[in-house]
Amino acid sequence: MKCRISAAIAMLFLISLSVVSCKKDNNSSQAPVSDSEAQTISQEDAAAESDYDDITEMGLATGADMESGAIDNGRIATDGNTARIRLDLFVNLSLKLGTGVVITAEPNDATFPKTVTINYGDGVLCKDGKTRKGKVVLYFSARPIQSGATLKITLQDYYVNRVHVEGVKTITNLSANGSVKYSVKIEGGKVSRPNGRGFTYVGTKTVTQIEGGSTLICADDVYSIDASTTIKYANGVTVTKTTESPLIKAVSCNYIVKGVLKITINDRVLHLDFGTGGSCDDKALLTWANGSVEISL
Repeated sequence: MKCRISAAIAMLFLISLSVVSCKKDNNSSQAPVSDSEAQTISQEDAAAESDYDDITEMGLATGADMESGAIDNGRIATDGNTARIRLDLFVNLSLKLGTGVVITAEPNDATFPKTVTINYGDGVLCKDGKTRKGKVVLYFSARPIQSGATLKITLQDYYVNRVHVEGVKTITNLSANGSVKYSVKIEGGKVSRPNGRGFTYVGTKTVTQIEGGSTLICADDVYSIDASTTIKYANGVTVTKTTESPLIKAVSCNYIVKGVLKITINDRVLHLDFGTGGSCDDKALLTWANGSVEISL
Protein backbone atom coordinates (compact mmCIF):
# COMPACT_ATOMS: atom_id res chain seq x y z
CA MET A 1 0.00 0.00 0.00
CA LYS A 2 1.88 3.03 -1.27
CA CYS A 3 -0.03 5.72 0.64
CA ARG A 4 -1.20 5.87 4.22
CA ILE A 5 -4.70 4.44 4.36
CA SER A 6 -5.84 7.55 6.25
CA ALA A 7 -5.48 9.51 3.01
CA ALA A 8 -8.56 7.72 1.71
CA ILE A 9 -10.68 9.59 4.24
CA ALA A 10 -10.81 12.48 1.80
CA MET A 11 -12.91 10.24 -0.40
CA LEU A 12 -15.69 9.63 2.12
CA PHE A 13 -18.60 11.66 0.86
CA LEU A 14 -20.30 14.35 2.92
CA ILE A 15 -23.43 15.73 1.27
CA SER A 16 -25.42 18.54 2.84
CA LEU A 17 -29.10 18.13 2.09
CA SER A 18 -29.97 21.78 2.64
CA VAL A 19 -30.78 22.02 -1.07
CA VAL A 20 -33.92 19.96 -0.53
CA SER A 21 -35.52 22.44 1.82
CA CYS A 22 -37.41 24.17 -0.97
CA LYS A 23 -38.29 21.06 -3.01
CA LYS A 24 -41.66 19.50 -2.26
CA ASP A 25 -43.51 16.66 -3.89
CA ASN A 26 -47.29 16.91 -3.91
CA ASN A 27 -47.93 13.18 -3.64
CA SER A 28 -46.56 12.64 -0.12
CA SER A 29 -48.65 10.12 1.84
CA GLN A 30 -46.86 10.86 5.10
CA ALA A 31 -46.99 13.93 7.25
CA PRO A 32 -45.26 16.69 5.26
CA VAL A 33 -41.89 17.99 6.33
CA SER A 34 -41.82 21.79 6.29
CA ASP A 35 -39.14 23.73 4.46
CA SER A 36 -37.56 24.91 7.72
CA GLU A 37 -37.65 21.40 9.21
CA ALA A 38 -36.06 19.93 6.08
CA GLN A 39 -33.28 22.49 6.27
CA THR A 40 -32.68 21.75 9.97
CA ILE A 41 -32.61 18.02 9.26
CA SER A 42 -30.16 18.63 6.43
CA GLN A 43 -27.77 20.56 8.64
CA GLU A 44 -27.99 18.03 11.47
CA ASP A 45 -27.41 15.13 9.08
CA ALA A 46 -24.38 16.81 7.52
CA ALA A 47 -22.91 17.54 10.97
CA ALA A 48 -23.44 13.93 12.08
CA GLU A 49 -21.86 12.61 8.88
CA SER A 50 -18.84 14.81 9.57
CA ASP A 51 -18.53 13.69 13.21
CA TYR A 52 -18.74 9.99 12.33
CA ASP A 53 -16.22 10.41 9.49
CA ASP A 54 -13.91 12.19 11.94
CA ILE A 55 -14.00 9.09 14.12
CA THR A 56 -13.08 6.92 11.14
CA GLU A 57 -10.22 9.28 10.38
CA MET A 58 -8.93 9.04 13.95
CA GLY A 59 -8.86 5.26 13.68
CA LEU A 60 -7.17 5.10 10.30
CA ALA A 61 -4.69 7.84 11.20
CA THR A 62 -3.75 5.94 14.37
CA GLY A 63 -3.24 2.77 12.34
CA ALA A 64 -1.18 4.61 9.72
CA ASP A 65 1.01 6.15 12.43
CA MET A 66 1.68 2.75 13.99
CA GLU A 67 2.71 1.40 10.59
CA SER A 68 4.97 4.36 9.80
CA GLY A 69 6.95 4.55 13.01
CA ALA A 70 4.90 4.80 16.19
CA ILE A 71 5.77 1.15 16.82
CA ASP A 72 9.48 1.56 17.54
CA ASN A 73 11.58 -1.60 17.27
CA GLY A 74 14.91 0.17 17.56
CA ARG A 75 14.86 1.37 21.16
CA ILE A 76 14.79 -0.33 24.51
CA ALA A 77 12.08 0.92 26.82
CA THR A 78 12.68 1.33 30.54
CA ASP A 79 10.75 -1.90 31.20
CA GLY A 80 13.22 -3.86 29.09
CA ASN A 81 11.02 -4.50 26.06
CA THR A 82 12.68 -4.14 22.68
CA ALA A 83 9.56 -2.76 21.03
CA ARG A 84 7.08 -0.19 22.25
CA ILE A 85 4.58 2.39 21.11
CA ARG A 86 6.16 5.81 20.78
CA LEU A 87 3.20 8.07 21.43
CA ASP A 88 5.17 11.10 20.21
CA LEU A 89 5.14 9.59 16.72
CA PHE A 90 1.38 9.69 16.22
CA VAL A 91 1.92 12.33 13.55
CA ASN A 92 -1.29 11.93 11.50
CA LEU A 93 -3.50 11.66 14.55
CA SER A 94 -1.92 14.72 16.17
CA LEU A 95 -3.34 16.94 13.41
CA LYS A 96 -6.70 16.75 15.18
CA LEU A 97 -5.51 16.67 18.77
CA GLY A 98 -5.10 19.51 21.22
CA THR A 99 -3.08 20.10 24.35
CA GLY A 100 -4.21 17.78 27.11
CA VAL A 101 -5.26 14.76 25.03
CA VAL A 102 -3.87 11.54 26.49
CA ILE A 103 -3.11 8.54 24.23
CA THR A 104 -2.43 5.13 25.74
CA ALA A 105 -1.71 1.77 24.09
CA GLU A 106 -2.17 -1.70 25.58
CA PRO A 107 -0.07 -3.73 25.17
CA ASN A 108 2.59 -1.08 24.67
CA ASP A 109 4.71 -3.11 22.29
CA ALA A 110 4.70 -4.39 18.70
CA THR A 111 2.13 -7.16 19.24
CA PHE A 112 -1.52 -7.38 18.24
CA PRO A 113 -4.37 -7.34 19.07
CA LYS A 114 -3.96 -3.89 20.58
CA THR A 115 -6.18 -1.27 22.20
CA VAL A 116 -5.38 2.43 21.76
CA THR A 117 -7.37 4.91 23.83
CA ILE A 118 -7.69 8.58 22.93
CA ASN A 119 -8.80 10.38 26.08
CA TYR A 120 -10.08 13.95 25.79
CA GLY A 121 -10.99 14.05 29.47
CA ASP A 122 -13.48 16.73 30.47
CA GLY A 123 -12.92 18.69 27.29
CA VAL A 124 -10.14 19.71 24.89
CA LEU A 125 -10.17 22.40 22.21
CA CYS A 126 -8.67 20.47 19.31
CA LYS A 127 -6.54 21.75 16.44
CA ASP A 128 -9.47 21.54 14.03
CA GLY A 129 -11.45 24.02 16.15
CA LYS A 130 -13.83 21.46 17.67
CA THR A 131 -14.10 20.81 21.40
CA ARG A 132 -14.14 17.12 22.25
CA LYS A 133 -14.51 15.26 25.51
CA GLY A 134 -14.75 11.63 26.58
CA LYS A 135 -12.90 8.68 25.08
CA VAL A 136 -12.44 7.06 21.68
CA VAL A 137 -11.32 3.45 22.18
CA LEU A 138 -9.66 1.74 19.20
CA TYR A 139 -9.32 -2.05 19.17
CA PHE A 140 -7.03 -3.36 16.41
CA SER A 141 -7.40 -7.09 15.77
CA ALA A 142 -4.14 -7.16 13.78
CA ARG A 143 -1.73 -4.84 12.00
CA PRO A 144 -3.94 -2.34 10.14
CA ILE A 145 -2.11 -3.01 6.88
CA GLN A 146 -3.03 -6.70 7.01
CA SER A 147 -5.90 -7.78 4.76
CA GLY A 148 -8.80 -8.95 6.89
CA ALA A 149 -7.77 -6.89 9.90
CA THR A 150 -10.57 -5.14 11.75
CA LEU A 151 -10.64 -1.96 13.79
CA LYS A 152 -13.48 -1.63 16.27
CA ILE A 153 -14.05 1.91 17.54
CA THR A 154 -16.13 2.39 20.68
CA LEU A 155 -17.21 5.79 21.99
CA GLN A 156 -17.34 6.38 25.74
CA ASP A 157 -19.18 9.51 26.92
CA TYR A 158 -17.96 11.15 23.72
CA TYR A 159 -19.03 14.70 22.87
CA VAL A 160 -18.21 17.04 19.99
CA ASN A 161 -19.10 20.68 20.65
CA ARG A 162 -21.66 19.59 23.28
CA VAL A 163 -23.26 17.05 20.90
CA HIS A 164 -23.32 13.53 22.36
CA VAL A 165 -22.18 11.04 19.71
CA GLU A 166 -22.67 7.33 20.40
CA GLY A 167 -22.19 4.06 18.57
CA VAL A 168 -19.67 1.44 17.50
CA LYS A 169 -17.79 1.62 14.19
CA THR A 170 -16.15 -1.41 12.63
CA ILE A 171 -13.59 -0.86 9.89
CA THR A 172 -12.48 -3.92 7.93
CA ASN A 173 -9.43 -3.94 5.67
CA LEU A 174 -10.46 -5.60 2.43
CA SER A 175 -7.33 -4.59 0.50
CA ALA A 176 -5.82 -6.95 -2.05
CA ASN A 177 -3.24 -6.87 -4.85
CA GLY A 178 -1.79 -3.57 -3.69
CA SER A 179 -5.05 -1.62 -3.87
CA VAL A 180 -6.81 -0.02 -0.91
CA LYS A 181 -10.27 -1.26 -0.01
CA TYR A 182 -12.08 -1.09 3.29
CA SER A 183 -15.57 -1.14 4.70
CA VAL A 184 -17.02 0.95 7.51
CA LYS A 185 -20.09 -0.08 9.51
CA ILE A 186 -21.86 1.98 12.18
CA GLU A 187 -24.05 0.19 14.71
CA GLY A 188 -26.03 1.67 17.56
CA GLY A 189 -25.35 5.18 16.37
CA LYS A 190 -27.13 7.97 18.19
CA VAL A 191 -26.76 11.74 18.14
CA SER A 192 -28.16 13.90 20.95
CA ARG A 193 -27.96 17.67 20.63
CA PRO A 194 -28.01 20.11 23.57
CA ASN A 195 -31.32 21.60 22.36
CA GLY A 196 -33.04 18.23 22.88
CA ARG A 197 -33.14 17.20 19.22
CA GLY A 198 -31.59 13.90 18.24
CA PHE A 199 -31.81 10.78 16.12
CA THR A 200 -30.48 7.29 15.67
CA TYR A 201 -27.86 6.71 13.01
CA VAL A 202 -26.74 3.56 11.18
CA GLY A 203 -24.84 3.09 7.98
CA THR A 204 -22.26 1.29 5.88
CA LYS A 205 -19.61 2.50 3.44
CA THR A 206 -17.17 0.69 1.20
CA VAL A 207 -14.20 2.59 -0.23
CA THR A 208 -12.27 0.96 -3.07
CA GLN A 209 -9.18 2.17 -4.92
CA ILE A 210 -9.86 1.80 -8.64
CA GLU A 211 -6.89 3.62 -10.19
CA GLY A 212 -3.31 4.42 -9.26
CA GLY A 213 -2.38 1.22 -7.46
CA SER A 214 0.57 0.49 -9.76
CA THR A 215 2.46 3.78 -9.19
CA LEU A 216 4.44 5.17 -6.27
CA ILE A 217 2.57 8.48 -6.03
CA CYS A 218 -0.77 9.31 -4.45
CA ALA A 219 -1.89 12.04 -6.84
CA ASP A 220 -3.12 9.54 -9.44
CA ASP A 221 -5.24 7.53 -6.99
CA VAL A 222 -8.98 7.29 -7.67
CA TYR A 223 -11.52 5.84 -5.26
CA SER A 224 -15.04 4.45 -5.60
CA ILE A 225 -17.52 4.82 -2.72
CA ASP A 226 -20.66 2.78 -2.09
CA ALA A 227 -22.69 3.88 0.92
CA SER A 228 -26.01 3.70 2.69
CA THR A 229 -26.96 5.68 5.81
CA THR A 230 -30.23 6.07 7.70
CA ILE A 231 -31.19 8.51 10.44
CA LYS A 232 -34.48 8.32 12.32
CA TYR A 233 -36.03 11.01 14.50
CA ALA A 234 -38.38 10.28 17.38
CA ASN A 235 -41.21 12.05 15.53
CA GLY A 236 -41.03 9.51 12.70
CA VAL A 237 -39.01 11.48 10.16
CA THR A 238 -36.56 9.16 8.39
CA VAL A 239 -33.72 10.25 6.12
CA THR A 240 -31.81 7.76 3.96
CA LYS A 241 -28.91 8.25 1.56
CA THR A 242 -27.93 5.45 -0.80
CA THR A 243 -25.57 5.34 -3.76
CA GLU A 244 -27.49 4.22 -6.82
CA SER A 245 -24.21 4.16 -8.74
CA PRO A 246 -20.78 4.38 -7.07
CA LEU A 247 -19.44 7.82 -6.26
CA ILE A 248 -16.04 8.42 -7.87
CA LYS A 249 -13.44 10.61 -6.16
CA ALA A 250 -9.91 11.29 -7.40
CA VAL A 251 -7.22 12.49 -5.02
CA SER A 252 -6.37 15.21 -7.55
CA CYS A 253 -9.91 16.69 -7.40
CA ASN A 254 -11.69 18.20 -4.41
CA TYR A 255 -15.09 17.00 -5.59
CA ILE A 256 -16.94 13.82 -6.42
CA VAL A 257 -17.06 13.75 -10.21
CA LYS A 258 -19.26 10.76 -11.00
CA GLY A 259 -22.09 8.73 -9.51
CA VAL A 260 -25.67 9.10 -8.32
CA LEU A 261 -26.86 9.49 -4.74
CA LYS A 262 -30.48 8.77 -3.81
CA ILE A 263 -31.85 10.93 -0.97
CA THR A 264 -35.14 10.16 0.77
CA ILE A 265 -36.85 12.21 3.49
CA ASN A 266 -39.90 10.13 4.50
CA ASP A 267 -41.31 9.36 1.06
CA ARG A 268 -39.90 12.43 -0.70
CA VAL A 269 -37.28 11.10 -3.12
CA LEU A 270 -34.52 13.08 -4.77
CA HIS A 271 -31.45 12.13 -6.79
CA LEU A 272 -28.11 13.90 -6.84
CA ASP A 273 -26.17 13.21 -10.03
CA PHE A 274 -22.47 14.12 -9.92
CA GLY A 275 -21.93 13.63 -13.65
CA THR A 276 -20.00 11.22 -15.82
CA GLY A 277 -16.48 11.92 -14.59
CA GLY A 278 -15.46 14.06 -17.53
CA SER A 279 -14.26 17.07 -15.54
CA CYS A 280 -13.37 18.19 -12.03
CA ASP A 281 -15.99 20.71 -10.92
CA ASP A 282 -18.30 21.50 -8.01
CA LYS A 283 -21.53 20.98 -9.96
CA ALA A 284 -24.20 18.32 -9.51
CA LEU A 285 -27.76 17.92 -10.77
CA LEU A 286 -30.49 17.55 -8.17
CA THR A 287 -33.73 16.02 -9.48
CA TRP A 288 -37.09 15.26 -7.86
CA ALA A 289 -40.54 14.27 -9.03
CA ASN A 290 -41.46 17.66 -10.44
CA GLY A 291 -38.22 19.24 -11.54
CA SER A 292 -34.47 19.61 -11.30
CA VAL A 293 -31.79 22.20 -10.55
CA GLU A 294 -28.02 22.39 -10.90
CA ILE A 295 -26.33 22.98 -7.55
CA SER A 296 -22.84 23.85 -6.33
CA LEU A 297 -21.31 21.44 -3.85
